Amino acid sequence: MNTPKRYTITTALPYTNGPIHIGHLAGVYVPADIYVRYLRLTGNDVVFIGGSDEHGVPITIKAKNEGVTPQDIVDKYHAIIKKSFVDFGITYDNYSRTSAPIHHETASEFFKTLDAKGEFIEETSEQLYDAAANQFLADRFVIGTCPKCGNEESYGDQCENCGTSHNATDLINPKSAITGNVPTLKQTKHWYLPLDKHEDFLREWILEGHKKDWKPNVYGQCKSWIDDGLRPRAVTRDLDWGIPVPAEGGEGKVLYVWFDAPIGYISSTKEWAAREGKDWEPYWKDKDTKLVHFIGKDNIVFHCIIFPAMLKAEGSYILPENVPANEFLNLEGNKLSTSKNWAVWLPEYLEDFPGQQDVLRYVLTANAPETKDNDFTWKDFQARNNNELVAIFGNFINRVVVLTNKYYEGAVPTPSAFEQVDEETLATVKAYPDVIASSIERYRFREASQELMNLARLGNKYLADAEPWKVIKVDAERTKTIMYVALQIASALATLSEPFLPFTSTKLKNILNHTALGTETTWKEVAIKEVLLPAGHKIGEAELLFSKVEDETIQKQLDKLEASKKANEAANKVVEPQKDTINFDDFTKLDMRVGTIIEAEKMPKAKKLLVLKVDTGIDVRTIVSGIAESFTPEEVVGKRVTVLVNLAPRALRGVESEGMILMTESEDGKLVFVNPDTDNVANGLTIS
Repeated sequence: MNTPKRYTITTALPYTNGPIHIGHLAGVYVPADIYVRYLRLTGNDVVFIGGSDEHGVPITIKAKNEGVTPQDIVDKYHAIIKKSFVDFGITYDNYSRTSAPIHHETASEFFKTLDAKGEFIEETSEQLYDAAANQFLADRFVIGTCPKCGNEESYGDQCENCGTSHNATDLINPKSAITGNVPTLKQTKHWYLPLDKHEDFLREWILEGHKKDWKPNVYGQCKSWIDDGLRPRAVTRDLDWGIPVPAEGGEGKVLYVWFDAPIGYISSTKEWAAREGKDWEPYWKDKDTKLVHFIGKDNIVFHCIIFPAMLKAEGSYILPENVPANEFLNLEGNKLSTSKNWAVWLPEYLEDFPGQQDVLRYVLTANAPETKDNDFTWKDFQARNNNELVAIFGNFINRVVVLTNKYYEGAVPTPSAFEQVDEETLATVKAYPDVIASSIERYRFREASQELMNLARLGNKYLADAEPWKVIKVDAERTKTIMYVALQIASALATLSEPFLPFTSTKLKNILNHTALGTETTWKEVAIKEVLLPAGHKIGEAELLFSKVEDETIQKQLDKLEASKKANEAANKVVEPQKDTINFDDFTKLDMRVGTIIEAEKMPKAKKLLVLKVDTGIDVRTIVSGIAESFTPEEVVGKRVTVLVNLAPRALRGVESEGMILMTESEDGKLVFVNPDTDNVANGLTIS
């Protein structure tokens, strides 16, 4: 399209059954905020729309488990999520929620419009029903074996192991997540959106029209879906939490959450327009508006195929110009998991790193999962903070401000003659707005963040080469020019860093006293203005923009994750089922005695085996035990142990083992001796 008159930017609606973590921030919200801040700095008319997704089965499950209402759940997490966005500088023009009356009204009207146009198919079909719970089972209330990969804990709508979407009735051995019973099939009526009707349009619009400008991961997933053939998809479900179906026969049914949630973008825009006294329709219906959805890869199909089909069927809406979906962010080599607490939660991050929102924004952007899954590690977080933000960006600004205050009492000096290096440096600075903009406009935010850091590198190199701290001793006029140029670079950084490091940008503008300039420096002015900080302009005192992250701080985060891992292992540990029943005579055949380990050594060329000498009270015998990965020989000498003494001897690596020492495992998987703790228990006493 030509240069847009306005932009409508949306972000995936976070689901209000828990707080948000760094994966959400990296995949959707920071990239969207960078883009929006850039658009504002370049003078565009833009509305930035978000909100909470508050319907659907997981919320009802959580409410049931906690003994509260679904409304209680969404109220709690909507407030937590909204605060996290404010805390991390995500600058929505409107952040709404799908439980709001304006959304219920908008989604109902959308449904009724499509229904009146004959865009739905009404079908009676057999759905899974839990007689004990007296209700039809929504997809997330059904668990069974995935028909594609064999995962035995697949949900009814999607397998989280292989990512395949399917119907609950496709599952092998389905069970109700409510009662654990095997569900039956029962007839129910639902409304369906016939996606196959729109297949030709979607094929042309996406596969032909967006072949070159959509990200490969987005285009590829859409192509796979379309090539596989589109099928009708239900837009209603049997549930009592959501937007009631506004049609005859819709009693006891609600709009499917995938249908109502994207309409939340429209209702949130309406809410914003009503508050600001604007007309919402041009932002959704004018062909000169550019609509962009920022989402994660699990939402690609909904935003690129299903929602556009809904908009097309309605007839009056524009379609998204781009959907720059990111892939997933992993954490320390493992998939982020809410249920397993394998995450860095935003509220907890701010408790541990107060005032360091920009550090996380920068690290997540510099390591963004733009075309493939990426891994967040705390060591990388530390390295990028210490080696880039502190050592490059922060160091340059600190040196410039300190020297300006030291040499000129905080006033920008009047430059003398410019040397070639000065002119080349200033020309390079003027090129950076276009360089960074080019990356942002192609949704390459990782690349853009590194170009910003390159500008800081330019400043550091210029100062290091010019050495004003030496030149001041021999050439005062030359020093003025050096410091003047350095201050222009610092001012450019203050403006160009805003999309990426908004809190740092504000801090730097305050240090450089930008408010005294009268107006905010725009993105374009960095490229065209001859002077960003005029001679005589007074700046403030030096203040550190970033602080070094120490090893012990990082270790605390790693320890926290390790604790989560151990808790998960303990929670998931399977207790061995009881073995076949034996009679008393079988038990009396076992001769178990109290013993003491008197010697121990490692078995040569065997990682797991220790060769032990054990005093059993009836003799001293050799026992080979597979405990070498848990204990050193020195640790076990003198240990009181329980020994099965009448086990038939067995040769292990040429050593005859005459018995077995009883062991078990602790909750964290460590081997533990099953031994007598009471004093005065002599070796050789039988255990019965």
